[in-house]
Amino acid sequence: MPKTLTRRGLLTRGAALIGCSAAASPLMTTVTFAAAPWDARLVTIILRGAMDGLDVVRPVGDPDYAAARAGLLKETAPGLPLDGFFELNPALSPLMPLWKAGQLGFVQAVSTPYRDKRSHFDGQDILEAGTGLDVPDHTRRDGWLNRMLQTQPGVESSTAYAIGSDEMKVLEGQAPVMNWSPNAELSVSPQARLLLNEIYHDDPLFRDSATEAIELAALRERDGAQLVGDAALPGGKLIPEEELAAFTAGRLREESRIAAFSINGWDTHRDQQKALPRTLNRLARTVLALRKGLGPVWERTTVLAMTEFGRTVRENGSGGTDHGTGGAMLLAGGAVRGGKVYGKWPGLSETALYERRDLMPTADVRAYAAWALHGNYGVSRSQLETEIFPGLDMGADPGLLL
Repeated sequence: MPKTLTRRGLLTRGAALIGCSAAASPLMTTVTFAAAPWDARLVTIILRGAMDGLDVVRPVGDPDYAAARAGLLKETAPGLPLDGFFELNPALSPLMPLWKAGQLGFVQAVSTPYRDKRSHFDGQDILEAGTGLDVPDHTRRDGWLNRMLQTQPGVESSTAYAIGSDEMKVLEGQAPVMNWSPNAELSVSPQARLLLNEIYHDDPLFRDSATEAIELAALRERDGAQLVGDAALPGGKLIPEEELAAFTAGRLREESRIAAFSINGWDTHRDQQKALPRTLNRLARTVLALRKGLGPVWERTTVLAMTEFGRTVRENGSGGTDHGTGGAMLLAGGAVRGGKVYGKWPGLSETALYERRDLMPTADVRAYAAWALHGNYGVSRSQLETEIFPGLDMGADPGLLL
């Protein structure tokens, strides 16, 4: 009996013929984009490892903060004033012009419904699934961005992109999306491309797959070269996250509307004041690369950077912080009403803490994502609270978007 050939299998077979591996195919990676009739753009960045929101957006106006973080504060430069109560970690100083322009904001004291076990894997699964522990199928495999796409008319595979080498569960599901990774090295000469077209002329499944892979590789080279050539970013060489941002911006300037990728390295159990500034620098360069690459489209863009949970209020004995509960998220883009730290501050006295160790969450991080979807794409509150984020109470509109 002949073996059934899938789209991926066909691409693997053809890649072998032209001397490249199956792993080189952009169709087999974890970058996802989606295209749709809307004009608004959305970029979701998963900050894997539990970002310490108390060090990123420092509540220096809270009388208990300095005592809880005495060692960490001693090892770092003073923060940058934001609103008289919060200060920004100095490693994010390149983003201060965005803050002053009203295109950068933060939310403090947020979390998913995940509590107590503090597992990165479970926390990230729940963050990307968009469900809560009160929902029986909180381990479902589809993500909240994909469920949003399923409710919208006119969605095509190019509407949304999952980008990078990490698995982007937030975009997994029944709605069509595309995937791309910067590790997808696919170089085919014009002669080889003509040969492939001849060989598979009567096999449209493989012909279209190969064409798509080659075109995505060419787009990566174009967008990365443009970003470096603009000389707008320091160093003259793209870091991996800037390369993801460059490709993302290139797709969003054209037919795509939604993209998701992740940035790793936020787990700071020890030597936090050495590790965290490096990761924050990568985040800052990523946001600036998005702004530069998007050009005028930046004005219609919302960037949501979210993490699975926060970290403990008190530093540990290794110069770091342990897994916590309440944390922070970052908002950026020309569509965002920035220059503000959103959220209700719970305080850092011992009796105000969650389990006397963590920042007490005062809002659900999913609610801010839901209001972004509502404002950008007109998704109804009913759909958001039942289909996209099952079990969510969005609360009052925080006014994130212009």
